[in-house]
Amino acid sequence: MNIVQRIEWRLYKERKKRKLKNLTPTIIASNCNGEFIYYDMNLKFRSPTINLSFEMNDYVKMLENLEWYMKQAILPYEDERFEYPTGMLGDIEIRFNHYETLEEGIEKWEERKKRIDWNNLFIMGIDGDDCTYESLKRFDALPFKNKVIFTHKQYPEIKSAYYIPGFEDQDGIGVLLYFKKQFLVRRYLDDFDYVSFLNGK
Repeated sequence: MNIVQRIEWRLYKERKKRKLKNLTPTIIASNCNGEFIYYDMNLKFRSPTINLSFEMNDYVKMLENLEWYMKQAILPYEDERFEYPTGMLGDIEIRFNHYETLEEGIEKWEERKKRIDWNNLFIMGIDGDDCTYESLKRFDALPFKNKVIFTHKQYPEIKSAYYIPGFEDQDGIGVLLYFKKQFLVRRYLDDFDYVSFLNGK
């Protein structure tokens, strides 16, 4: 970004912050999308799902019994597919993408888990990370009031689906934190009005 773009981007985020009324949300996300909303809005991390990710079918399984899973200990588990640490939460694999060690990831998970506000939950998923259509339907059936799953094509039958253009030629949605090629500096994630979402609208 050049200087003008950096200034425009900063002002854009400042305008969004001024509109945010809910300053203590717990965003349970399947990847870094939730984390960057916390960063954008300069909010305290009130969710354990920071700097990590899940395979989407595992993630949906966790959401279907979230309180139970939040009471389970994370155990060591080496997944040779990844260079970063991984662990098991019951039968759910957690990928600690942005941690040097499993111990560090677990420490932060436990610390932030204590901050969950069960009355102020916001659930976010994607139709990537090997998400099946069955998991899309299961996500849609979850009993959470505030939930959204970002999709690479339109699913009118999935009420919680939010279609973000630009990934139609892929098997699922891509990285929403990448910037789009356009005049205004915006990420794919910014297609979604997450301020209104967090404000309960």
